[in-house]
Amino acid sequence: METLLTIINAFGDTIANLWRSSGFANMALDSLGMILISLVLLYLAIVKKFEPLLLLPIAFGMMLSNLPMGGIFHMEYFDPDHIASLGYDKGTLFAINEVFSHGGLLDYLYLGIKLGIYPPLIFLGIGAMTDFGPLIANPKSLLLGAAAQLGIFLAFFLALFLGFTPAQAGAIGIIGGADGPTAIFVAKSLAPELLGAIAVAAYSYMALVPVIQPPIMRLLTTRRERQTVMAQLRPVSRTERIIFPIAVTLLVALIIPDALTLVGMLMLGNLLKESGVAERLVKTAANELMNIVTIFLGITVGATATAEYFLNTSTLSILALGVLAFIFGTAGGVLIGKLMYVLTKGKVNPLIGSAGVSAVPMAARVSQKLGQQENPANFLLMHAMGPNVAGVIGSAVAAGILLMLLK
Repeated sequence: METLLTIINAFGDTIANLWRSSGFANMALDSLGMILISLVLLYLAIVKKFEPLLLLPIAFGMMLSNLPMGGIFHMEYFDPDHIASLGYDKGTLFAINEVFSHGGLLDYLYLGIKLGIYPPLIFLGIGAMTDFGPLIANPKSLLLGAAAQLGIFLAFFLALFLGFTPAQAGAIGIIGGADGPTAIFVAKSLAPELLGAIAVAAYSYMALVPVIQPPIMRLLTTRRERQTVMAQLRPVSRTERIIFPIAVTLLVALIIPDALTLVGMLMLGNLLKESGVAERLVKTAANELMNIVTIFLGITVGATATAEYFLNTSTLSILALGVLAFIFGTAGGVLIGKLMYVLTKGKVNPLIGSAGVSAVPMAARVSQKLGQQENPANFLLMHAMGPNVAGVIGSAVAAGILLMLLK
């Protein structure tokens, strides 16, 4: 009988220990809230198809990092305040040491963000995938791309007004370019403590381009302007296509050296494509490499949205400033498009101005879709790709300016 009681007690202790070490017993209410948010994002990605290539890995990474006891990601390894509290100055070296000593899978993958590796590789893939012909054929598109960066600098000053430091304000403002890799590249240099919130905001707004932009475009344009049919673009020679990436790289390197990393990789990808002599490299950069880095980037960006670091007033301010930056960036491009419509006596459709944000090719597709809704004979995609490509370059240049002034 005594032996039986001993066995029962041992069994009970085992069950109790299993319960205490389980995720159910250690689930915090705020972590549960973040998991529910991740499930909503998964729904939007899978059912509503809101840019699933971005949103799905982000949402799943968010879910993984908020599950208790998994040990898959440790945001505190990368938190400058936490590192400083331990008496270390070299934050990156500390993070690397902690990751290799005690890290989980996503800690290793997150080093690609912390060290600034993923964003330039994404730009390499974008360059290999993108046709710069519409921009070369219509250089005025650069004005639309530049105008769409208005939101970056507006958000910068609003962030300063709300009490953020100049470096933090610069990192927040870059969300307005609707370019996730650029936002990560700037944030990891200027405000690493805000990297998680900025990355999630930037990628979320990129995914929601088809939802956010159309109401702004309709509000700022008349039906007659939206129905404008634009003339076909001139053909662009192979020589022009080859010279363009080389010339842009040299120009940016000499004027804004801090933008060289992103612009240089973007132009390398495009030069590989346009040279016609590196087909295997183009295929790898545009497909295999791009897809691999997108998975790693998405899941680690989502992992930074842990309850402890995400559910606070600072994050809510960043999300609000980010959406304002994106709205004003879209508005800036459309308003310059309206000005060009007037100056050209109705030859430019203002809708293409909204594509001046850096979300390639999502923003150009939104211009095309809205234009065809107003006029089935409207084919704006190629015209919108000009400002869209200009927006990629513009956001990288804006990032270089902020880094040069604030780093």
